[in-house]
Amino acid sequence: MLNTLLLAGANGTGLDSYDQIIGASLIILLSYVFDFIAKKFKIPSVILLIGLGMGLTWAAREFLDIQIGDSIIPILNILGTTGIILIVLEAALDLKLHKEKTGLIVRSFVVALFVLLVTVAAVAFVLVFFLKIDFLSAMVYATPLSIMSSAIVIPSVGGLAEEKKEFMIYEATFSDILGIILFFFLTNLSPEITESSGTVGQLMQPLLAEGFRILLTIIISVLIGYILVWFISGVTRKANFFTIFALLALFYALGKKYHLSSLITILIFGLILNNEQLFFRGWFDKFISKVHHNRITEDFTLLTHQFAFLVRTFFFVAFGLIISPAALKDPNVLMIGGAILLVIYAVRFAHLQMVQHHSISPELFIAPRGLITILLFFSIPAEYQLESFNDGIMSVVIIVTALIMMFALMFSKNEYRVIEDITTHNQTGGLLGFGRDVDQEAS
Repeated sequence: MLNTLLLAGANGTGLDSYDQIIGASLIILLSYVFDFIAKKFKIPSVILLIGLGMGLTWAAREFLDIQIGDSIIPILNILGTTGIILIVLEAALDLKLHKEKTGLIVRSFVVALFVLLVTVAAVAFVLVFFLKIDFLSAMVYATPLSIMSSAIVIPSVGGLAEEKKEFMIYEATFSDILGIILFFFLTNLSPEITESSGTVGQLMQPLLAEGFRILLTIIISVLIGYILVWFISGVTRKANFFTIFALLALFYALGKKYHLSSLITILIFGLILNNEQLFFRGWFDKFISKVHHNRITEDFTLLTHQFAFLVRTFFFVAFGLIISPAALKDPNVLMIGGAILLVIYAVRFAHLQMVQHHSISPELFIAPRGLITILLFFSIPAEYQLESFNDGIMSVVIIVTALIMMFALMFSKNEYRVIEDITTHNQTGGLLGFGRDVDQEAS
C-alpha cells in the first residue's frame, strides 16, 4: 500500500509488488507501535501517522526522486469514505443503550448541534474577514473546520470517567453526522438564493426538503437495521462482517446519490445490533436467536475495530504525504489558522460553562479535527472552490487541535482518577446516560 501511494505520484520507478507488500506491512506495524505510544503517553496516533506520511514524502523526494502529487487525492477519497462508515459503526457498537437513562443522547445531540452551528457561523465570519469572500462560500469552508473528529476522540477518551467518556463519544459522533448533513445541505444550495432578497422565505423550501429527507432516512434506516440484524442473528447466525459491510457501503452510496443522510443508516444499524434487548422485544423477539446474538455481536465489533484501525492508518499516512511543510510556515496561513482556533475553543468554552455542573477540563480541549474535515474539503464542489483559501489552514487546524488535546490528556491524569472515584459512588449522576458501568470499564 505504501508504494502504491508513492507510485501514484511517480513517473516510472523500479518498485515491484514485493516492495509494495513490504511498505504496507511496515506501515501497519508502525501504526500498532504508534497505537501503543498513544495509549502509554497520550499522544494522538493521528499526529504520528501524519508525521510518518510527511517523512515518507521527504524520503521519496530525496532518495527515490519521486514526487507525490494530487493524484493521491482519489485514494484519500476512497479511504475517507470507508473510514467514515467504519467510524460511525465503531461508535455505535461501543455504546449500550439504557432506557432509563435517555437524557444523555438528547443532551449530547443538542450540544453537538448548537456548538456546530455557532462554530460554523463564527469561523465563516473569520474567513469573510480575512479572505473577503461571500458568506455562503465561507460557510461551506467553515463547516469541515467545525466538525469534531470521532476518529480521534473515540480512541482517545478511554481514560476518562465513564460520565465524561460516554458524553464525548456521543457528541463527537453527532458532530460528524450533523456536520456532514450541514455540509451537503449548504453545497446543494444555489448561490443566487443567498444573494437575492427574501432569503428567509426562499431558504424554507430547501430546509423543509432536507428535514423530509432526514425523516425518510430514519424510517428507511430502522427498517434496514432490523433486516440486517435479523439476517445475521436469525438466519445465518454468523458475523458475515464483509457481507454486511458491503451492504452498508451500498446503502451509504445509494443514499448519497439520492441526497439522503446515509450515516444515519450506519448509526441505527450499529445501535440495533448492539442493543437487541431494546429493539427485539415482544413480537420481534422471535426473529433473532439470543443464543448466537452475543457471540455474533462480539465478533462483528472486533472485526469493525480492526478494519477501522487499518483504514485510519492508511488514510492519515496518505494525508501526510500531500501536506506541504512550506504552507505550514506561511504567516498568512498561521494567522488565519490561529484565529479559527481561537473561535473553536471560545465557542466550546462558552457552551461548556453553560451546560456542565462540574469541571470542564479536559472536555474543553478535546475538539480535534481529522478524517471528515479532510474528506469534506476534497468534496467541495467546483463552484465553491476558492483560490484564496490555502489548504495549509486546514492542516494547521487539524495538527494544532490534536496537539492541544494531547497536552490536555497528559496533564489531566490525576483529575480522571478523582472523577472516576466520585462516579463509582454516584452512577446515576446528571450526565450519565448510555454506556457501560464504571466498574466494567475499570476491569
